[in-house]
Amino acid sequence: MDEAIRAFMTFLELERHASHETVRNYGSDLRQFQAFMQVERPGMSIRDPATVHTESIRGYLHWLNRKHEKSTSMARKLSSLRSFYRYLQREGMVGLNPADAIRMPKQPKHLPRVLSKDDAAALMGFPADQAAGGSLRDRALLETLYSTGARVSELVGIDLDDLRASEGLVHLRGKGRKERIVPIGDVALQAIQAYLDEQRLTKTRYPTAKTTRVASPIFRNSRGGRLTTRSVARIVTRYSNRLAGGSVSPHTLRHSFATHLLDEGADLRSIQEMLGHASLSTTQKYTHLATDQLLAVYDKTHPRAGRSAGARVVKDEKP
Repeated sequence: MDEAIRAFMTFLELERHASHETVRNYGSDLRQFQAFMQVERPGMSIRDPATVHTESIRGYLHWLNRKHEKSTSMARKLSSLRSFYRYLQREGMVGLNPADAIRMPKQPKHLPRVLSKDDAAALMGFPADQAAGGSLRDRALLETLYSTGARVSELVGIDLDDLRASEGLVHLRGKGRKERIVPIGDVALQAIQAYLDEQRLTKTRYPTAKTTRVASPIFRNSRGGRLTTRSVARIVTRYSNRLAGGSVSPHTLRHSFATHLLDEGADLRSIQEMLGHASLSTTQKYTHLATDQLLAVYDKTHPRAGRSAGARVVKDEKP
């Protein structure tokens, strides 16, 4: 089993160009299922469709449910098993995919958390308080996340020569090694420059698009190495704990980026390109957020709305 998992993880990394974190998550999911089978179904082989059948996987999902596993986590683990057995089918190791006959657990429908524009501005300002542990690096990091809508994995992958400051652009490497060039605002560029000047990472104001590529990460840890995604998450949590609504994740800044653009009239196709979504349907979830804001405005301002806006009113909406 371990050999099959290792082969699958190598396939994900080399052929699918999956990120290190994605590969690690697949491995973790599959090894948990392997451990379940060894304890609950001793003697069975995870690769053998004669022993690992649909009921085995159903039993695994029931076991996860008894452990109060979230439905989103259960869905991801079922997806991992489907992908693994699809790979084994492709390699001729199994004939059937025992996970195909199982329906995905129902997902709770909830909208992603989005910062108000005032809260986003406050968060950007917190690193300026160096007496409270703030730093130029952290300010540049937060400004870049909010200015570009980058995923945290894309943020930590930004190198010096990915910046094209004279054009207001930055080069991002996304999921599956897909690359895109997105706008970056002057405020974020100025924050990056202040951080670079402090760290003396560059002798010129900004690298140009013609610079010979040398891997030189912008966002570094105290030892000079590239920041990890976990480190960025900790940084964002530390500063956002000071917000009235509590801490947020780096992905909240991505959601806020898209929603605030939509609020100001940006079209979905442009937002799709900037976020690097393969499908427009993925981007369309932000229209639900905008609709909530429209309802809040209507409830608060229309004399015949007949209902209270209550907690639905967004702080920075303008009646």
